[in-house]
Amino acid sequence: MNDWIKAARLRTLPLSLSGIIMGAFIAKWRLYGEGGIWDWKIFALALIVTLLYQVLSNYANDYGDGVKGTDTQRASEAEARAVASGKITAKQMKNAVILFSVLSFVATVALLYVAFFPNYMKEFYIFIGLGVACILAAIGYTVGKRPYGYMGLGDIFVFIFFGLVSVCGSYFLFTKSFSWDMLLPGTAIGMMSMAVLNLNNMRDIESDKLSGKNSFALRIGFKNAMIYEMILLQLPLILILMFLAVNGFFQSQNYYVFIVMILMLPLMKLRRQIMAVKNPKELDQFLKHIGIMTFMIAILTALGLNLFH
Repeated sequence: MNDWIKAARLRTLPLSLSGIIMGAFIAKWRLYGEGGIWDWKIFALALIVTLLYQVLSNYANDYGDGVKGTDTQRASEAEARAVASGKITAKQMKNAVILFSVLSFVATVALLYVAFFPNYMKEFYIFIGLGVACILAAIGYTVGKRPYGYMGLGDIFVFIFFGLVSVCGSYFLFTKSFSWDMLLPGTAIGMMSMAVLNLNNMRDIESDKLSGKNSFALRIGFKNAMIYEMILLQLPLILILMFLAVNGFFQSQNYYVFIVMILMLPLMKLRRQIMAVKNPKELDQFLKHIGIMTFMIAILTALGLNLFH
């Protein structure tokens, strides 16, 4: 059981929850202002669904890299990868991927039933398709003959699913509407998620070169990937500020909504620490830090908007 827990990579879970929290609590703030109802059951089910997607993605990643031999090149990480280290067989992991695909789909249907049935059937079927796309994206990063993670497309998919789909989709579950300003927090969470993936790929840049995994970081080189990383870590708080600005908070007396800005200093410190790294393997320690920062951006934004409701 311990090997399965390690393979689930629990340190990635706060990152996956961030988009749901951001979208759900912006919806709560907006519904409160409009006299609408915020359904906690939708929130609870959305959390379960996104956790299942994340574990599915981690198991599929472990399986895909394991059977392709990618993880065998990662001497420092092989012990943590279940299939590559032999702690879990490829067949067992494949069965786990199938199981979590089924569980993810069932949980998705349950979520969408609560959110949309029976008055929003068109939206119900559209989101079923979106849920299937999320499951396929979770598997397709490393699994299959042409996994998109091996073609340098991981960043785009992470931005779409961890950012835009997660934030804007969860917002839609509550409000049954789309608002263009939601692209700002959606992009913010998406860029933080891309920062995690890019840092992970920068860490593995040498081993990926040997195994033929052409990540975006490998394609542009370590130096350019570092510049890219700094941009990804610089813009999210600016995007949150823009969201607050377009919603009139700069003209209001509700200054507590800017509580999220206290993260400027720790993010600045984190960027300096990452820039100082010369050995790619030393970047591993910062993956958890970026995940926590992403989670805190979502929590503090939610808290600031809903503090006095």
